[in-house]
Amino acid sequence: MTAIKATKPVDTSESLWRDLLNARHDDGAAAREHLQAGFPVYYVEGDTPEGLLVKEYPGGRRELVRFDEAGDQVIRDL
Repeated sequence: MTAIKATKPVDTSESLWRDLLNARHDDGAAAREHLQAGFPVYYVEGDTPEGLLVKEYPGGRRELVRFDEAGDQVIRDL
């Protein structure tokens, strides 16, 4: 799981999107901590289509999303 922990307001810039897609891999501890704090996390899995992210909510709901200037564009529920 590649987890993204957002601690600042979401930046809709192209550089942020690239950072999300190229995030480093970790053991998932940061993602679990972020979920336990009540915040969603973004990550990619081996079968995540290029240019998309999985958005997971604290309750376990997951969506396949594309990020754009207006915010997350939900492609479909997972």
